[in-house]
Amino acid sequence: MKKCLYNLVKPMLKPCVFAVSGLLIACQSSGQDQQQDLPEEEIVVINALKNETYQSIEHFGASDAWSGQFVGLWPDQKKNAIAELLFSKENDTDGNPKGIGLSMWRFNVGAGSAQQGEESGIRDEWRRAESFLETDGTYNWDRQAGQVWFANAAKEFGVEKLLIFPNSPPVSMTKTGKAYANNGQSNLAEENYQAFGEYLTQVVMGLQAKGLKVDYVSPVNEPQWDWSDGGQEGSPFWNDEISGIVKALDKALSDENLTTKIDVAEAGKINYLYEQADKDGRGNQVADFFQPESSNFIGDLTQVSPTVSAHSYFTTSPFESAVNQRERVASAVSSVQGLSYWMSEYCILGDNGGEINGSGRDLGIDPALYIARVIHNDLTVSNASAWHWWLAISPYDYKDGLVYIDKQKEDGNYYESKMLWALGNYSRFVKPGYLRIGVQVNKENQQNPELLVSAYQSNSNGEIVFVVVNSGIKDVTLNLMVDDKLTSVKGLYVTSKDSNLESLDIGYSDDKIVIPSRSIVTVVSNP
Repeated sequence: MKKCLYNLVKPMLKPCVFAVSGLLIACQSSGQDQQQDLPEEEIVVINALKNETYQSIEHFGASDAWSGQFVGLWPDQKKNAIAELLFSKENDTDGNPKGIGLSMWRFNVGAGSAQQGEESGIRDEWRRAESFLETDGTYNWDRQAGQVWFANAAKEFGVEKLLIFPNSPPVSMTKTGKAYANNGQSNLAEENYQAFGEYLTQVVMGLQAKGLKVDYVSPVNEPQWDWSDGGQEGSPFWNDEISGIVKALDKALSDENLTTKIDVAEAGKINYLYEQADKDGRGNQVADFFQPESSNFIGDLTQVSPTVSAHSYFTTSPFESAVNQRERVASAVSSVQGLSYWMSEYCILGDNGGEINGSGRDLGIDPALYIARVIHNDLTVSNASAWHWWLAISPYDYKDGLVYIDKQKEDGNYYESKMLWALGNYSRFVKPGYLRIGVQVNKENQQNPELLVSAYQSNSNGEIVFVVVNSGIKDVTLNLMVDDKLTSVKGLYVTSKDSNLESLDIGYSDDKIVIPSRSIVTVVSNP
């Protein structure tokens, strides 16, 4: 006899269907009443293939820009609660995750526009950032205190990796004396490459003196954009300039015997990795940086990470185009032996072909389903080994935050979004080192955009994690299999209109699972 959820079913009882937070588990009784069983529904067979292996997952992350500088100084109760939502790997007494368990934290190293105030030319105070480097050339390690607090909180919660990234060189080094550029030209003169590399190295060592080990430094961000409007800190760079900066940074890190790796190049769109597109001299970055015949080759430098990074903006809709572009990313990256790909920044930006618009804060399930689809495609089509969200904490009326706050510098309320928990369906359970494995749906490799399934296996205990994204308006009944055999399940977690990564306690081996409409469900199997 099988067991129904939360209740032991005695022999001879009638068939039952329990609904728990939107998830349906169908159960059968034994004995004569089996003749009254409910009609068989259509079942979708999901089969994970352990011998069909792909990338090893490195981390899921988000950045502290720009709210961390203020929220890190908020009252302890509130900032601790926000940190728990982002970093915790623990469950509450009901078995529900307390947080999404990020494994990478991104620390925005400011250029000093905050010290300049209104003279910085950056209109929004929240998009100005402090710099550890003062204009007189000294370092003040008491700067960026709120961000340092969040980096320490991440460490205490067990976040595995820390990355630092500047949007602009320090204002004392830039051509304009500002933290943004002029007329789309690079804001760093070649004679300052060495100084910039030494500055970033000093920041690495300064943070490490505070007990924060810096694993990665990303010296340029979205170098394809002009960054001339004063909307935030930023500078464009051409590939030859990036190569020069990376070489200077590599030497500075090596001279200090640091293990910190350099991440390149945070392309503004993924297609700049495999084609020039509309940015001559700033595209085709996989070949330009990692093919030995290129004049901009940096792949043999000691400190350079064997990864290339890009942002998924403007490439996520429509579905067929999103898949095609990600296939081209995967092809380009695979042309360089040992190279991996990070999707290192995303939020819902623009109108996305009319599918969803980035404007307007929305804490509900619609944007959550959309980003779950983006994550799925980035992991399963472009073979990203890392996936990072943009603003961990947002004060804006935009779909750019995991946790939202009132735009108040000293105190305010905070609000969880479904986007937070949708990311958590991946980040909380697909842990660093898990290997993505193949999935067939009804014996087919092709998947329907309304039902997307991926699977990941632990090398340590054999556990397999399935993430199912059901964007459709109907529930879907599944059989979960591994290598054509039904798998038993030890945990199931649902994000839906009514649930925030809610844990459902199930104790069965081969019952059907009904995935609710418009939900993201993570299923953790027994090894």
